[in-house]
Amino acid sequence: MVARLVIAAPSSGAGKTTVATGLMAAFAGRGLAVSPHKVGPDYIDPGYHALATGRPGRNLDAYMCGTGLVAPLFLHGARGCDLAVVEGVMGLYDGAADQGELASTAQVAKLLKAPVVLVVDASSQSRSVAALVHGFASWDPEVRIGGVILNKVATDRHEHLLREALGESGVPVLGVLRRAPAVATPSRHLGLVPVAERQAQAVEAVAAQAEQVRQGCDLDALLALARSAPSLDAEPWEPGVGERPHAGGSGVPTTRPVVAVAGGAAFTFSYAEHTELLRAAGAEVVTFDPLRDEALPEGTGGLVIGGGFPEMYGAELSANEPLRKAVAELAASGAPVAAECAGLLYLARSLDGTPMCGVLDADARMSERLTLGYRDAVAVSDSVLAPAGARMRGHEFHRTVIEPGAGPLAAWGLRQPERRVEGFVQGGVHASYVHTHWAGSPEVAARFVGHCA
Repeated sequence: MVARLVIAAPSSGAGKTTVATGLMAAFAGRGLAVSPHKVGPDYIDPGYHALATGRPGRNLDAYMCGTGLVAPLFLHGARGCDLAVVEGVMGLYDGAADQGELASTAQVAKLLKAPVVLVVDASSQSRSVAALVHGFASWDPEVRIGGVILNKVATDRHEHLLREALGESGVPVLGVLRRAPAVATPSRHLGLVPVAERQAQAVEAVAAQAEQVRQGCDLDALLALARSAPSLDAEPWEPGVGERPHAGGSGVPTTRPVVAVAGGAAFTFSYAEHTELLRAAGAEVVTFDPLRDEALPEGTGGLVIGGGFPEMYGAELSANEPLRKAVAELAASGAPVAAECAGLLYLARSLDGTPMCGVLDADARMSERLTLGYRDAVAVSDSVLAPAGARMRGHEFHRTVIEPGAGPLAAWGLRQPERRVEGFVQGGVHASYVHTHWAGSPEVAARFVGHCA
């Protein structure tokens, strides 16, 4: 049994990330081993969770990985921990568009049999808070709301009115937090600024969040609530289990090919399970920083470039000409290269007019339009990641465009929100805007490593 809490809210902007991260850090400060989790595909919040707990932040995404993997992935991440804190996404009952409760915080809470703590922005209400909490607590009887944390409370008088109103709701108040500028985290076009870009300030912000939670929340009551969660009827997920044979044959390669994975401040978006799957498939995974390293890791046989913010570092990435040349040469050799979103931009000929690697005959630029949402994808072309016709689920999250949007051999055919093809398959290169979670399709990692070998 893993003690666990889901931190949810009626809507975005209520303070879930501040409260969840503060709780993680506060409990870790008590000496507990805390496992951090995030509902949905978000990459940025888990970075703050990792800073608060010293453990990898992990995502629980029922759309991309399937409902059957939510509990196993949770147990995998929480193995050996005293407590797990799961930060929700959007409003408690908001999920994938036109898919009912799929991928909502409520669905994940039910799959984990976890009590929910509702974070309410109380800044513009008093007695109405009781009606709001009552509505959320009674909407779905399978969702157990075990308490509420009132955020952005103005004064002692305001707190008194809120507590008095909630006394009739039957939902206990487990915390009251005042407005505190020190806990704020700066945002920009895709959400919070990642930890890797503001390490010192992020440490200070997480420490402030922990102190605010310690002062304003009943940690003993929250821990007791977490420990009231029942056992889960599931086994922990294991990387590599259930994967299909890779392209080079069956089993793990006889030699361990080196797979270089881009990291650093420009490429912060990745799922911990991807590295675990690559290693389970037989790869030696080595991280490098395109902002600093002028060469790929020695012996690189495959390259993975995930998401991030190359648009914030275009000049620096372009200035690292030796690495750009090395990436282009590796791609030209036919070696497997998997690039998602930021990786797609890095492989382009240019980004906002600044030279990039030139692997793809395409140019990228910033856009006013935010592209965001889950995607149901079908592989259009055989590639190092999937055979033609293979289905995967993913998501897009970017404020850039690339022209053309697809190569002569496209990567994916998408069915929503409109039918289109996108991305590039070129030799061993698979480059696309679509982020995928390989835990839902572990054969992807095996196929990729097989091509490396």
